[in-house]
Amino acid sequence: MERPFLSARRRYANYFLVAKWIGTASGVAGALIIALNLGVVAYGFMLFLVSSVLWAIVGWVQREAALVVLQGAFTLINVLGIVRWFGN
Repeated sequence: MERPFLSARRRYANYFLVAKWIGTASGVAGALIIALNLGVVAYGFMLFLVSSVLWAIVGWVQREAALVVLQGAFTLINVLGIVRWFGN
């Protein structure tokens, strides 16, 4: 008998693959926006936030505690960046 957790992981495997690629693309785009200093740093942090949340979800599903902790910290830092830049 198969465990329900594993069958759910298999059932949604394609969604997690898409989440990984969207997380990767948004992270790269956010880094590029911030590095180019285009004056829209807050939007770079927003893309980083999307990336962090998606990767945290993937880490949770794959039971990767270190990835979840890292992305949780990045999520808090990104929220701080958004508040700081939109607050000005």
